[in-house]
Amino acid sequence: MRVTDTDFGFKRIPEGQKARRVGEVFDRVAQRYDLMNDLMSFGMHRLWKAFAVSIARIRPGERVLDVASGSGDLARAFAARGAQVCMSDINGPMLARGRDRMLDAGRKAAAVRCDAERLPFADAYFDCVSVGFGLRNMTRKDAALAEMARVLRPGGRLLVLEFSQVWKPLQKPYDLYSFYVLPWLGERVAGDASAYRYLAESIRMHPDQPTLAAMMERAGLEQVEYFNLAAGAVAVHRGVKLG
Repeated sequence: MRVTDTDFGFKRIPEGQKARRVGEVFDRVAQRYDLMNDLMSFGMHRLWKAFAVSIARIRPGERVLDVASGSGDLARAFAARGAQVCMSDINGPMLARGRDRMLDAGRKAAAVRCDAERLPFADAYFDCVSVGFGLRNMTRKDAALAEMARVLRPGGRLLVLEFSQVWKPLQKPYDLYSFYVLPWLGERVAGDASAYRYLAESIRMHPDQPTLAAMMERAGLEQVEYFNLAAGAVAVHRGVKLG
């Protein structure tokens, strides 16, 4: 059997190893994950997530699946709007952190540890599916997007919040920040420079805005559009399942 390679940052590794390697990264940084998010983005990640939640157009009582939920920022925001939220993540420590933060906020949500490429949910079950800063870590992004589309009901929305292609004139300073400042912060705050070097590399390997939009269309989404934030360093893609 031929072994298929995939990216792990700038490295090429067998597909079967990526989930484990990514899991090891998040195991190491889980306890400082939220602090590092604030430091790395100067707190801007909160605004990016708020924007994603606002364009999801959640109504009270709707079912929302937050894939790669991590520490649960999007999930808590959806729950605050009256949604019935299910959090999912392949990484146990990150999912536990998100569940604990949800409880600390006085809200309830189901928490399911699972692979986004094989979601254990019925077809056409959710009104909205979101994935925030998690798609680029998935081994087979096309399979994960197809699964997210599968569990959406007709008229349901998929929201993908992810790092993307920054405006060209800002590329050089953005690279300097990504490849020098981020690992330096990671070493001093989280005790792990390599995890944040992987973060910078994984962003560069992720599809740009038009490419991701086309991938969502191939997965069965329609009316796909994207919104650039932070000069394109971050983008929110939104698609609707019409069929």
